Amino acid sequence: MIELEWSQAVEPHAALASISGAGRPSETRRAWVHRAPEDQVLTLYRSATEVDSELPAPWWLKALANGELSSRAEGFLLEDRVGKLLDARPGWVFVPWSSDGDCGYWEYMPSERRVSGPAVPTTLVLTDRHLGWLDIYPVHVTAAESPDPLAVGGMGDLRSNLARWESVS
Repeated sequence: MIELEWSQAVEPHAALASISGAGRPSETRRAWVHRAPEDQVLTLYRSATEVDSELPAPWWLKALANGELSSRAEGFLLEDRVGKLLDARPGWVFVPWSSDGDCGYWEYMPSERRVSGPAVPTTLVLTDRHLGWLDIYPVHVTAAESPDPLAVGGMGDLRSNLARWESVS
């Protein structure tokens, strides 16, 4: 039953169609995990992961539960800063659908031109995998052959190296 309760907690309460048109991470934050009191979200998440440690959850919630992020608001702030930076650059597109509860990811569309045939463009995702919270996946031909992510050392590293990552994509 806890898995069912968790799936309802990460599903948006608005129609999925309204989220599919989101242009920034803040427009995807409609699920219970985004709105409920933070301590209640953490309590339910910890209970649910005792049953299934691989439950879908936002990157920031995993980091918060591990004591690596101070608050949900800190995670939201990072999502919004990344969105603002990439919105100002040509070629980056926000993709609002991701795993349950997550904010989405960004694709650098011009990167697709560097390979022949259909490709997965250079992709930037938020992650709890490391304390920089960002990963870049270089352009690749198929999802089955996805390259290892390149860890980005936070917003400063992203700003400093974005032009380089765009040019080698």
